[in-house]
Amino acid sequence: MATRNRSYDKESKLKGLKNDDYINFTPPKSREELLQKKHISFFKRVLQVLPSQQLDTHRVSVAFFAISGLDVLESLKDIDEKRDNIIKWIYSLQIQPDLNGTNHKQCGFRGCSMLGHLYDTDKAKEQVIPYDSSNIAMTYTSLVSLLILGDDLSRVNKKAVITGIRSLQQSDGSFISVLEGSEYDMRFVYCACCVCYILDDWKGMDVDKAVSYIVQSLSYEGAFGQRPFNEAHGGSTFCAVASLVLMDRLNTALKEAQLSQLKRWLLRRQETGFTGRPNKPADTCYSFWVGATLQMLGVLDLSNVTFNRSFVLSTQSPITGGFSKYPDHSPDPLHTYLGLCGLSLIGEPGLSPIFPALNMSQRAYDHLSNLHRQWREGPDH
Repeated sequence: MATRNRSYDKESKLKGLKNDDYINFTPPKSREELLQKKHISFFKRVLQVLPSQQLDTHRVSVAFFAISGLDVLESLKDIDEKRDNIIKWIYSLQIQPDLNGTNHKQCGFRGCSMLGHLYDTDKAKEQVIPYDSSNIAMTYTSLVSLLILGDDLSRVNKKAVITGIRSLQQSDGSFISVLEGSEYDMRFVYCACCVCYILDDWKGMDVDKAVSYIVQSLSYEGAFGQRPFNEAHGGSTFCAVASLVLMDRLNTALKEAQLSQLKRWLLRRQETGFTGRPNKPADTCYSFWVGATLQMLGVLDLSNVTFNRSFVLSTQSPITGGFSKYPDHSPDPLHTYLGLCGLSLIGEPGLSPIFPALNMSQRAYDHLSNLHRQWREGPDH
């Protein structure tokens, strides 16, 4: 297996961990190799039986985990016959401007068709449904899923989506998830940055205010909380750093000493796998949230690849496929997808490379870059 093995003695001092903690960690022998075919089957089942009831409003995000997961597994061909239908379904979740143009602030993508007019965009323009607003996270996952499936985004009403995103920014620079009001934190700042980057239009936000919100969320620990004065967390730190990378503000927003402290905090999150906060157990998803942040900061090679890989593989199910957050727990789509992304970052054979800032494959990012060139060279630019 072509991983980058390295001595751990000097890094153990940096992380404040004992070598014995690593030497005594032995994964089950049945889980030392990536069960690729099992995970492909797992994601195909997810797409066949997308959740309803409590997760229905986030259905497109669950689909994203499966679609992007198959992409990382280099197995999109397994859903070729369903690709057009999936694209059609995602576009049916787009909230278009009505005939009077009164709902521009609601435009974007919803998570499911629970409130909308399924597959009937003409009817949707004529009959606006109260509270049928886009969700910023669903807009992000919808756009990324379309890119992964090879769509050219030509049916996305870019101007309306950007207007919808702009309407969600708050006076402090943060974003709420829906127009009617919701929690506001770093997750939605990240989603807004992704949408603006993908659509190549930064009029969807006040960039300076967003950067200010991110910098103010840097805690005394050296990493980022969900909002100012919150505890530092691996997930919100990924969102903060990725947002600064997408806005091309990383090296101007943070001083060299702050970047150094940030790298140290992230590296200290490794036990066997990575944790999201101090004194928490290792969790599969942080192999991506923390690993991707280390990658963007150029220091992932200072982590211990061997033990990261061993932990992530110890959480895969040899029966159903999929990864769970801890060993011997039930697998779920989120941890399965992020576990695979974490393995991709450290060079696991058979997995597509990842473009960490947008949480998509490098192949999908290359497709987006080609679209950007076409848009900028086109007559409407």
